[in-house]
Amino acid sequence: MSVAFRREGDDEHLEPKFELPIPVGPNWVTARGLQLIKDRVVALQAEVAALTDETALKIAKRDLRYWNIRQSTAELPPVPSGEKVEFGTKVTFLLNGKEKMLSIVGDDEADPTQALISFSAPISRALMGCEPGDFGDFAGREDAIEILTITAIGQP
Repeated sequence: MSVAFRREGDDEHLEPKFELPIPVGPNWVTARGLQLIKDRVVALQAEVAALTDETALKIAKRDLRYWNIRQSTAELPPVPSGEKVEFGTKVTFLLNGKEKMLSIVGDDEADPTQALISFSAPISRALMGCEPGDFGDFAGREDAIEILTITAIGQP
């Protein structure tokens, strides 16, 4: 019999489910980011305990594995001084003449709509190490960035 006419079951035709990818590099988190991870683990544990649908349960368990790994590998770097741009700082800067503000946070806490940018994002890497008054290169343009102010996240 031809393989084309053989059917082992419905599962072989479903799209494969893969583990959620873990971002490369250190798992730096802010205090807020660590709390968000802990809250997510607790919520997923409750969801797994309550689920009866096999497909939903597999997805919830996969998500729980991801967040358990992120919680166990989380690193709280030292609180920044606010004298230079580094992880855990809020930065106000001019980009191509327009004022912008963003906070540099961990991968899982990043939310560009809230101006929370991962430390591994290109704009964060361009800002790192700069001090107020410094100019930096970005997107192939020299002096595209001018640092205005820097404060440590969670400080006034």
